[in-house]
Amino acid sequence: MTTRPRAVAFDVLETLVDLEPLRARLAEIGQSARLLEPWFMRFQRDSMALALAGDFASFDAVARQALRTDTGHTATEAGIDHVLEGFGRLPAHPDAEPALRRLSEAGLRIGCLTVGSAENTASFLERAGLAHHVDRVVTADQAGIWKPAPSVYRVAARELGTSPGGMAMVAVHAWDCHGAKRAGCLAGWCARLEGRYGDVFTAPDVSGSDLVQVVERLLGLPSD
Repeated sequence: MTTRPRAVAFDVLETLVDLEPLRARLAEIGQSARLLEPWFMRFQRDSMALALAGDFASFDAVARQALRTDTGHTATEAGIDHVLEGFGRLPAHPDAEPALRRLSEAGLRIGCLTVGSAENTASFLERAGLAHHVDRVVTADQAGIWKPAPSVYRVAARELGTSPGGMAMVAVHAWDCHGAKRAGCLAGWCARLEGRYGDVFTAPDVSGSDLVQVVERLLGLPSD
C-alpha cells in the first residue's frame, strides 16, 4: 500500500521556476524568443546522454554548449553569458509558495533536487521567499550524476533523512517522476506543463493540475 511520505523533493527548473523571462534575454542577444523550448530540451537531452555514457559536466557547461548549437553558433560567448545569468533571476510559479508552505505546516521535510547550479538555486529560493521552507538542496553537481539516474534520487532521500520509499519526488516532467519511481521513491506529477502523463512512463502515485493539488494528495495518503 502506498503511504504518506516523510519528505518531499521538488524539481526546480519548470516545476518551481518559471523560465519564461529567458525569452527576453534570448531576444536581447539577437536570437528568437522561440528558441527557449528547443534549447532547454537539448540541454536536458545532452545532460542525460552524458549520464548514460558514464560522464558528467556542469550545468553551465552543458547549457552553454546547447545554446551554441541551437543558435547555429551565431551567439557570442558574451551573449550566452547574458542568457545564462538570467537563471539566477527567474521567478517562481504562483503555485510554488503555497505548496511548500502547506508541506512545511504539515511537518514534512522539504528538499529541492535539481540539475541547476547550487548558486542559482539558492538565489532563486531566497528571492522567491521559499528558502525558509527548504531543508536541503541537492544538485546534479553534488550528486555527480544527472537525473533520472536512480542514484540521484537516493542521494536526495538520504539528505532528507529518509529511505527512498519515504520520499516523494514532485515534478512537471513525467520522465522525472518515472526516474523517481524506478529508484523506489514515490512520485507526484503536476500537469501544468505536459497536460497528460505519458503512458510510456511508470504512473505517479498522485497527480494534480497544480503543485498545491499534488501536495494535498500526497498528504492525503494513508500514514504508515
